[in-house]
Amino acid sequence: MAARLVRRCCWRHLGAFISAPSAASASLLVPAGKAAMARALPQAPSALFHASSPSSWADGFSVQEQVEDSRNPEHKVIGELIEAAATPQELFHLSQLHVLNSNQASLIIIQLSRLAAEKNLERESILQDDRFQQLVVITDSQISQVWNNTLVNLLKSLCSLGMDGNRREMQSVEQEVLWRLRRLTFRQLASLAEFLAVRQGKESKLLNEIIRKLELRWTELEGTRTVVTLMAKVGHISPALMDRLEDKALELAEQFSPDDIRKITLALAYQNRRCVPLLRALSYHLLQKHSELRLNVLMDLIFAYGKLNFHQPQVFQKIATDLQPHVPTMTPLEVTRCIRSFALLKWLSLPLFEAVAQYALDNARQLSVTHLCGIILSFARLNFQPSGSEDFFNMVHEELQGQLDSLEPQLLTELVWSLCVLQQAKAPYLQRVLAPHFHARIRGDPSLKAQSLRLKLIHINAAAKLESPGYRGPFLPPETLSAAEPAGEKVTALQSSLREALAPVLGSRDNGRFDVRTAYGWRIDAEMVVNAENKPLPLKDFAAPHLLRSEGTKPLPPGARRVAFLRWEFPSFSNRSKDLLGRAIMARRHIQAAGFLVVDVSSWEGGRAGSLPRLPAPGLATVIPSRPPVPQPGGGGGRPGDE
Repeated sequence: MAARLVRRCCWRHLGAFISAPSAASASLLVPAGKAAMARALPQAPSALFHASSPSSWADGFSVQEQVEDSRNPEHKVIGELIEAAATPQELFHLSQLHVLNSNQASLIIIQLSRLAAEKNLERESILQDDRFQQLVVITDSQISQVWNNTLVNLLKSLCSLGMDGNRREMQSVEQEVLWRLRRLTFRQLASLAEFLAVRQGKESKLLNEIIRKLELRWTELEGTRTVVTLMAKVGHISPALMDRLEDKALELAEQFSPDDIRKITLALAYQNRRCVPLLRALSYHLLQKHSELRLNVLMDLIFAYGKLNFHQPQVFQKIATDLQPHVPTMTPLEVTRCIRSFALLKWLSLPLFEAVAQYALDNARQLSVTHLCGIILSFARLNFQPSGSEDFFNMVHEELQGQLDSLEPQLLTELVWSLCVLQQAKAPYLQRVLAPHFHARIRGDPSLKAQSLRLKLIHINAAAKLESPGYRGPFLPPETLSAAEPAGEKVTALQSSLREALAPVLGSRDNGRFDVRTAYGWRIDAEMVVNAENKPLPLKDFAAPHLLRSEGTKPLPPGARRVAFLRWEFPSFSNRSKDLLGRAIMARRHIQAAGFLVVDVSSWEGGRAGSLPRLPAPGLATVIPSRPPVPQPGGGGGRPGDE
């Protein structure tokens, strides 16, 4: 090791000695009679040796090999023969005909790896060949004289061929690369980091050292391709490097192609990095410069926006409009993925959703049960009813018949819950999930997933009781209805304002309840009973079938009505609209079916409560604010569905 280091230092100082004199200084040092000879010498070697040239030490050429390569035609011929070889046998034969140096042996190994990948050759037979082993020995014996770029590609090739990482020759190559990291160009470091991140992952010592160099030399980063590649392949390993890459991507945002934007947004989505300035810049340039986008770009963009919960209405509108003509030719997986992403973003594009419903009707036999469930869940989230609702749901029931047993319990619960939202849950669906053996699986499970499923089963049970008059059971037992719910949300400004506004109206605490947990799985923000003259009455004395445990037993007086105040925050609405999501719609229906007049209390001014609606007179079910919504964070745009 010490001898190798001394040899490298000797060549480095020799190169500096040879390349230092310029043409002008050489004329002063050379005698007059030999000046003409000095001027007639070839300039290529001195140009290669010059310290400021990017192709000198940064490219890994030793002084000896630069001179030899520039003056020895045989080396050039061997290089051309290596590049022209089309089979491993030609390369092995070439290695036997010529005396190779370490750099040429490395080039042959690189070409062998390339041929093995292109022609899908058996790599093990190449590794076991004695001639390959001889090439490895030649390379290892003079590893310090292999050029930088060739050394980087040699390491990649040996890994691609499957050479054991514990072999001495393999470790020698890795160690040589580690020693030369400071002399590698940024592009070489990026290329090697990309390769090792895929092959070896975070545990690679060499990769970690390369990433440290990239973090220190990030100002050398140039070109969109390197930025995109590092963000997609290496960024997840180093958050610090990813921060630098995001800054550089923001600087180069105008130069990115649609495919570059697709890769960057996917990288951000997979790493769960919601870099709002970068996402806004990419969205702007996508809209301004790229009128036509390929299907894969559209699909990946809407997926990334959905995963990051980043709202950019103009982009959503463009993607929905551009996707609609593609729907008939898309695969079931693409259709399901597309519609789920839009549902996640709470963006309802009526033409696109109608096209998806028609696609499901036209391709019912090609849709798997899982794909069909994905479409139903998406429709339910946005409370979308197709224009041909009867035909669509007849097809759904026909395709689901006999397939419920094949579904996982979670998916089956989600499916039946979604059908309840869409008011399409028939008795066989309800019986399947409300059967004792079904909900017994999650009884006593404290996990959040089990709590969520339990709550949806309670909603399904409420739909069976309140919206399915012909249903006779089974129903959930009382102990399941009283099971603990997930932790409640923090008190919002609208919720506090509602309580403050109702306090003087109620007059006494006995005349109202707040944050009422019902047997239907829904919470009522405020509850009161009013007589025929709209005056509050004490609640404790009256029977309350909607509660888990009723305090009173008396029936309501003639003309008296129950009033429920339901608070709707921004997350309960579709993106930039006054349309409630499917979950909220079902909650309102159930509360109304339980005998309540419902007063909707909404906030359209960033969480500040608007003026409290007046108490409803008999027959008046809802009060809806008339003020338009304020744009949500993420950008402006039109009302969804207004294509």
